[in-house]
Amino acid sequence: MADTMIDDVRLAPDELEAAGIRTVIVATPDLQGRLVGRRIPVEGFGRVVENGVDICTCAWSWDIEQGLELIDANRFALCGMHNGVPDVTLIPDLDTLRPAAWLEGVAICLADPVDVRSHEPQAISPRVLLKQELARLRERGLTPLAGTELEFYLFRNDPRELRRSGFRDLDPTTLTPSDFMIHEGNLYEPFFQKLRSDLRASGILVETAQSEWGLGQWEMTFEYGDPLEMADRHALYKLAVRDTAARAGMSATFMARPLNDQPGSSCHVHLSFVDAQGTAVFWDEAAPDHLSPRMRSAIAGALEHAPALMAWYAPTVNAYRRSNSSDVAGSGRTWGFDNRTTTVRVVGHSPRALRFEFRLPGADTNPYLTLTGLLASARDGMDQDAVLAAPVTGSAYDLPGDGAMPGDPHQASRLFGESALVRELLDPSIIAHQQILLEHEWATFMSRVTDWDLQRYFDRI
Repeated sequence: MADTMIDDVRLAPDELEAAGIRTVIVATPDLQGRLVGRRIPVEGFGRVVENGVDICTCAWSWDIEQGLELIDANRFALCGMHNGVPDVTLIPDLDTLRPAAWLEGVAICLADPVDVRSHEPQAISPRVLLKQELARLRERGLTPLAGTELEFYLFRNDPRELRRSGFRDLDPTTLTPSDFMIHEGNLYEPFFQKLRSDLRASGILVETAQSEWGLGQWEMTFEYGDPLEMADRHALYKLAVRDTAARAGMSATFMARPLNDQPGSSCHVHLSFVDAQGTAVFWDEAAPDHLSPRMRSAIAGALEHAPALMAWYAPTVNAYRRSNSSDVAGSGRTWGFDNRTTTVRVVGHSPRALRFEFRLPGADTNPYLTLTGLLASARDGMDQDAVLAAPVTGSAYDLPGDGAMPGDPHQASRLFGESALVRELLDPSIIAHQQILLEHEWATFMSRVTDWDLQRYFDRI
């Protein structure tokens, strides 16, 4: 169904002007999962199709605030004063060319960065990394299927005024816990109906939507399918939510935990595989629980490598506000059947529906990197016939804490660099690059005095 829908909305370059397109955005994800690129007048898009379009490598080198300290200090091999802060070329992936229907007269085309001279793929690109992992799975005769569930908070504050005020006086769109409640959603149905309609017209099918327990918190889930298409939709969806909210005078945040007294926002990832004949790899008719040995090994791999890959699953300081909590954000290296307190939750009761849900990532995760890490972990587990421990039948939060899991970006960086799986996936220079950014995130946080410090210590110590 999803592929048919994409075919229905996909555009060819020679159809753009007839479709009323005046601008084509050519974009690719940065290391935070945000889309970066250029806007091309429609009459110039043919030139970009032929030659690509250049952007600066700084897009993968500055921090989340586009700070230039690390670039000025020549911390990266990719980009610095030592090599003149060079460009890369974005090569449009024409299979992704579609209307950005929430923007009038605009189409968007995802792209992959390549070296300006050698035309080799830029190895640090999250989209390139995901493509490489999908190729490894194809070599094994495996086709993965993935889906993401993404939560966010929506506030009745104008985004520009909110930033000017220092994000004070947030006015949430719901004022009481409203998980699954219909009446709270009805007030905002015109907003979400327009958003869903625009997403569908952009080839992004929303499967379900609901109000959540947090005040002002909402969730949308996407059609299950190809992981690369899923990551593209995920990135476009976040862009559409922000744009649509801003036009309505509201602000959306995908922070993992934006409020002290409210639950965090997750990015649950559902995963399964079919083989070359289209047979569900995770289903075993003869097993009492129907979990095949390969599914057990895939889950074991996902859990084994979770500590090292928290660098991708929880990439910010704020992400650990959520993952270190007990509000069903995953709990160490645990799994169970339909158990929301565990990190891996097994769901589904038929060959096609049986899958596992990975609950560690927050809403701030980069979907391309999270899917790369989870797929690689499952692949390694299956390759090694990894042995899965017993499932948790009660609350995973009643178990002793898992000391292997990092509690902040500094710890995550160390585990990331020590991981044999990460060293298989990434060149040493890329590992170092990502570690530098993680360490910078932590060092920047630790260098600031916060409201928490003042409230706790000012007149009491």
